[in-house]
Amino acid sequence: MNETPKARAEAKSKGPPHYPPDFDPAHHDVRDPDTWLALYLDQSIPLDEQAKLALLRSMRRTSRKALLPFMRPWARMWIILITVLRLILPSAISSSKALHRFIHWGLKTFVSPEANTLILRHFHIGTELLQFIKDNVPGAEVETMPLRPTKLADLIDNVFLQHDLNIYNFVIGLGTHLRESGQEIQPPTRVNFDAITDGPVPIEAPPAAALNRIDLQTAIEIYTPVYQLFLSNKDFWRASNSLQLDEVIGIYIARILGTDYHLNFLNNAHPIVPQSTLRAGWRLMLHGLAAEQLHYHLREWKRRQAAEDSAR
Repeated sequence: MNETPKARAEAKSKGPPHYPPDFDPAHHDVRDPDTWLALYLDQSIPLDEQAKLALLRSMRRTSRKALLPFMRPWARMWIILITVLRLILPSAISSSKALHRFIHWGLKTFVSPEANTLILRHFHIGTELLQFIKDNVPGAEVETMPLRPTKLADLIDNVFLQHDLNIYNFVIGLGTHLRESGQEIQPPTRVNFDAITDGPVPIEAPPAAALNRIDLQTAIEIYTPVYQLFLSNKDFWRASNSLQLDEVIGIYIARILGTDYHLNFLNNAHPIVPQSTLRAGWRLMLHGLAAEQLHYHLREWKRRQAAEDSAR
């Protein structure tokens, strides 16, 4: 579609785009192009600008190059050993309280600010996605616990485990409601976007001390066997399999919006065929990315609907 004179004038009035210093295309070297610069400038998927910067800065860290290749096989070896332990002692050593205190200490002490920012964001986004679905299914009274941690210390209150419980309880509650009422999820006359925040997530700046250098992906690989050790066999398997519920949530949203375009963003596959817990760390990264993409996609729809309302 050709641009109108008005559209060209509006684009010109905004001036040239502002780039962060570490992702400025002015520094592009055609003989040595930067992988992360290419991904920052690429707009093939919907993603919040600040979340994208945090993710790319985390992926760029030295720890991902120097530690991740060693941590990943080490972590998977421990997953196998703990799995054997859990077959013999399914609930030995399990303590959600100790798990959350240990995770909080590790995040506060060693994990980079941008990684901690993404972790805190994730719980807000998960809460809003579930509420969005609930708001657009008539009569759906599904009880979950909203999770909106504003600082790392808030995570101590069982937040990681509750996040998994929320997703399962939501799917069970919604499925029960739809079956008993004989309904199917249908596009509403007007989509309710009240649950979707279009703006910054209210979180405090995470610690940025000398030791806060571990990237998100390496931290997740290290924490996965720790998570398994401090949870019962049933709790860890459920948490691992919850990552594949991305596709379930994506399908619910597709039925509300009347389009399945965003399902192209999801890579965790349907949980009716569970994947191995050995790859739980990798799938957790995909889960976080999928949630960010879904949320920003809904923000774009919310803006479009507001623009259409203003034009009337």
